[in-house]
Amino acid sequence: MIESASKPDTEPTVRVGVLAIQGDFEAHANALRDAGADAVLVRRPEQLADVDGLVIPGGESTTFLKFLERDGFLAALEEFVRNKPSFGTCAGCILLAKEVVHPSQQSLGVLDATVERNAYGRQIDSVIETAETKLEGGPLEMVYIRAPRIVKTGPGVAVLAERDGFPVLVEQGKIMAATFHPELSADRRVHERFVELVRANAAKHS
Repeated sequence: MIESASKPDTEPTVRVGVLAIQGDFEAHANALRDAGADAVLVRRPEQLADVDGLVIPGGESTTFLKFLERDGFLAALEEFVRNKPSFGTCAGCILLAKEVVHPSQQSLGVLDATVERNAYGRQIDSVIETAETKLEGGPLEMVYIRAPRIVKTGPGVAVLAERDGFPVLVEQGKIMAATFHPELSADRRVHERFVELVRANAAKHS
């Protein structure tokens, strides 16, 4: 079932999918609704044709890949992220990167960055931090769970937030990525930024 959030007439509604394979996809869907989008749980490749943008949530990136290799899902996803706004958090950030290390693995290769898997240790090393970012509205709460580390970015990647000198929230054209879990915080500014990106892209191609 698809649930929708109403929006004022001044802002067009966009449909944003959440890849519902693993991770807290329901929390992402709720955050997207709060940010003004229609949220759709995407479990089949053909559903990608019906959304304006996509969130790839956390989880285990190698498990993601194994599932996506079935039924042509990976090929459909590769096509989607090359052409429409996509936002990867934690494992989703790993999947979007051009290079993955520690260890290396296949990825979608649309974000000009090198990402190191499990850079901050095990589940027990998870932490919640609050830090300044380039988003308006003051410090942002960031929940890290077995977080990856963005160790290198290309010249076209804008860094919106950092932790210990490493990027944790980045944007490149239609692509956004975070090494933390914005869906686990009450602060919706990260999802709002992505919804605005999706809305701008949809308007450009309408």
